[in-house]
Amino acid sequence: MSRFLTVIPVKEAVAIAEKLAVRPQKIERVPAEQSAGRVLAQDVTADRDIPGFNRSVVDGYAVRAGDTAGAGESIPALLRSAGRIAMGNDKKDLHVGTGECVYIPTGGVLPDGADAVVMLEYSEEAGDTVLVKRPVSHGENVLQRNEDFTSGEVVFRRGRRLSPQDAGVLAACGCAAVAVAGKPIVGIISTGNELVPANVVPEPGQVRDANGPMLAAWLGGYGCVPRLYGIVKDERSAFEAVIERAVLECDVVILSGGSSKDDRDMTAAVIASKGEVLVHGIAIAPGKPTIIGRIDNKPVFGLPGHPASAYVVLIAIVRPLLDALLGQEVPLLRTVNATLSENVPSQRGREEYVRVMVKDGIATPLFGKSGLLNTLVKSDGLIRIPAGYEGLEKGCGVEVILW
Repeated sequence: MSRFLTVIPVKEAVAIAEKLAVRPQKIERVPAEQSAGRVLAQDVTADRDIPGFNRSVVDGYAVRAGDTAGAGESIPALLRSAGRIAMGNDKKDLHVGTGECVYIPTGGVLPDGADAVVMLEYSEEAGDTVLVKRPVSHGENVLQRNEDFTSGEVVFRRGRRLSPQDAGVLAACGCAAVAVAGKPIVGIISTGNELVPANVVPEPGQVRDANGPMLAAWLGGYGCVPRLYGIVKDERSAFEAVIERAVLECDVVILSGGSSKDDRDMTAAVIASKGEVLVHGIAIAPGKPTIIGRIDNKPVFGLPGHPASAYVVLIAIVRPLLDALLGQEVPLLRTVNATLSENVPSQRGREEYVRVMVKDGIATPLFGKSGLLNTLVKSDGLIRIPAGYEGLEKGCGVEVILW
């Protein structure tokens, strides 16, 4: 089905885009120390109980908790020192009997007979006697065997984006390498006769290509492999040649540009001639003229030329497709709740994204013309106004999608 400038709701456009994620998921294995930022392709389970033994979480003395009852600064409990636990050594010959204690370092194996650990700060040595100046309860300062994870327990579910701390847990679970989703390759084609590269001084009527580097930087940070195809003039033959190459080499293709209606029509016409246009117009501001199509079963997006519009569409429309390709359960979006500092008008029937600054829990809108770049760098993120609203009132709570 083709749609040419038939505006549809954002929710419908997102659903259409997500259905384009039909390729089998690429899976690769990476070392745990290189896994941060990658999305798990398979569940990870613990290969053993973690920890595999009762261990102390402080430096101190392993004791029987009952022997410390009533202990205090003025009347300490007097316990006989029965030895020392060394790190990495079970020392099975050590046993804590009634009225005894054993020195134990943080991480040391709790000896038989002991059920708690007195912190070093609350004890004092006097020859072979240890004065305990504070009582402890059963299990205090002790990490019990399998208290973290039990053998066979699912530690991380498929679809989780791994963090640096997750890498440490992977290692603890015996997972030296982990199966992750392959990074989607996303081709970026900048179009427009007025565009020149960043290293060229623009002449009157020309502008530097801001969208290409901006989209590539965002995609790289989101877990994709951006592939820039440079600037293509608004000439159909050149445009077709670059699209054919990008579709062949990439999983997703993003076309950025088309500042006039004729240019957008050419983009849609080329996509339709080589594949299918599924969406041509979305009830979103900024970003109404967005195109969604497919060529050789590959998703192809036509984004507006204005950087702010392109960025909004990337986050609101393209991102859900990338999540589906990655198998990512939770979007990589940082949000913060804030209070709106002033009224924000909007047009009922379209979903609107407004750039805001956030300070001390207050979100201040940055109103400006759609072609301005300064609002992108002065703002901290976006607020979304649903299609059924006619704006938001000062003082209402909003969720800010942070850049």
